[in-house]
Amino acid sequence: MRWRGRRQSENVEDRRGMRVGRGLVGGGIGTIAVVLIAMYLGVDPSVVMQGVGTANVGTAGDETYAESALEAGWREQVAVTLADTEDAWGAVFQELGGRYREPNLVLFRGAVESGCGGADASMGPFYCPADERVFIDLSFFGELDRRLGAGGDFARSYVIAHEVGHHVQNLLGASDRVHELRRRVGEIEGNQLSVRLELQADCYAGLWARRADNAASILESGDAEEALNAASAIGDDTLQRNAGRAVVPDSFTHGSSEQRMRWFRRGFETGSVEACDTFSEADV
Repeated sequence: MRWRGRRQSENVEDRRGMRVGRGLVGGGIGTIAVVLIAMYLGVDPSVVMQGVGTANVGTAGDETYAESALEAGWREQVAVTLADTEDAWGAVFQELGGRYREPNLVLFRGAVESGCGGADASMGPFYCPADERVFIDLSFFGELDRRLGAGGDFARSYVIAHEVGHHVQNLLGASDRVHELRRRVGEIEGNQLSVRLELQADCYAGLWARRADNAASILESGDAEEALNAASAIGDDTLQRNAGRAVVPDSFTHGSSEQRMRWFRRGFETGSVEACDTFSEADV
């Protein structure tokens, strides 16, 4: 992926030097489940933490964070990717007759306080609609490579683009509609709605990739395969299988590996918001 030397977004907040007090997230959710949640690329920590308890997070002072050379590269790539999403979605919203409101992206280390509550790095990257921010502990990229075999520049950018996709859903009202519907249906139906929301964010990530490549020729040989590999690695069925658990489709909240790859590919091939309407499809 061609990202070095390109424009970096100014909407990046670096909170890695901010120390926060960590409380225990209780409620009986097992360690394996927490690890699975961390790999799901969730939308909203307040949803993940329903029935789990609240992390006791409070500012305890700041210090200078000394990043490694590897982290510096990841930070720069994240800022470039965020800038590309700003350009791509700015153009899309203009075509739709509106104006894109850019999200901020927060870098943190270990734990962070968000508008959705206290969050721990074990939750993985997430988007908080309450303060319109994407949050990521860059160590997640190492886990993506080591644990899931889904490393590479473009895989990392896919992660960011997916979370920005949740921001787009927030702006367009899809997130509110889904959260309202989930309060009125049972667990299985609620999971199915969550899957559609996540698959749409995957499709939006594909849309970003198409638009960014058309604008700046960012893709190199093998990049699309990296993103598809990452989408496959974080499918609910793959994660359940890798954790030694039975694959239970009714428990899916993000979609199977096949679904996630297919919807990313649809967004990439069409570059169209309309093509990413997972909610009008009888079967996703």
